[in-house]
Amino acid sequence: MLTASHLTRRFGSRLAVDDVSFELVPGEVFALLGPNGAGKTTTLRMLAGLIEPSSGHVHLRTGSQSPDTSPSLRGQIGFLTESPGLWERLDVRRNLLVYARLHGLPRPDHAVGEALETFGIRDRARDLAGQLSKGLKQRVALARALLHKPRVVLLDEPTSGLDPQSAHEFRELVVRLRNTNHTVVLSTHNLDEVERIASRVAVLRTRLIALDTPAALRVRLFGSRLRITLGQSAEPFSALLRDSGFPDVRADANTLSIAVTDGSASAPPIVKRLVEAGADVCAVGVEEPRLEDVYLRLVDGDRK
Repeated sequence: MLTASHLTRRFGSRLAVDDVSFELVPGEVFALLGPNGAGKTTTLRMLAGLIEPSSGHVHLRTGSQSPDTSPSLRGQIGFLTESPGLWERLDVRRNLLVYARLHGLPRPDHAVGEALETFGIRDRARDLAGQLSKGLKQRVALARALLHKPRVVLLDEPTSGLDPQSAHEFRELVVRLRNTNHTVVLSTHNLDEVERIASRVAVLRTRLIALDTPAALRVRLFGSRLRITLGQSAEPFSALLRDSGFPDVRADANTLSIAVTDGSASAPPIVKRLVEAGADVCAVGVEEPRLEDVYLRLVDGDRK
């Protein structure tokens, strides 16, 4: 769908993005994470064709971006910036209509009507943009970004400052895009949001620190662990499991945390051994560190 190859961007003497490469596929939400100043927004702007990389290139199925091709390729990408940027003295319908005409859509009125319906804002079509809540402004801005039916959608901090209900509704819209085979690139500081909807995660700190699924990053940094809850104190059973070939066992109150190579393969023999030893096994599950812990370890490790 879209490939970023060795993207580098300098602003004078400052290196904003350093040799970043990745490939995006249809039907995924690709999250860009990183501290402030890490190059996330600059990367999005290069993907959108708004600024040229100092070196490297962006390639879509229909061709590579260049000064000559960027205008036509931008028509295949929708970009929602952190600030909605609506014309506040125009109503919702006119905001959308201007963009439909700028994109040269053959039936702009039809496209606007379809967008109003799709994003549930038909009843706000005559409201001035300046009178809308921030959540509604973001909804209108996303409708605007998708008027020309791009297959790649870039979202820069789309839920920043939204109340919980508006953020939830916006996430549902993103999931809908994913389920209709769009490629969504999401730059955000909201790790809970990423946990809920992202297929893959890229951590930037000017250069690319890590890129993988959240599950794979957890395993890489923390290994695989089983978490077993017992109906009694767990401490007496920790030595039993160590003697059974699991050297890394932690006991906390009535919970055992066991380092394993393969959770699904290791769980049955571990549970069998505990039951034989008289343990009252209440629950068994994979222990998953929070994505926040994964992110902090990656970023802290990169500082060293």
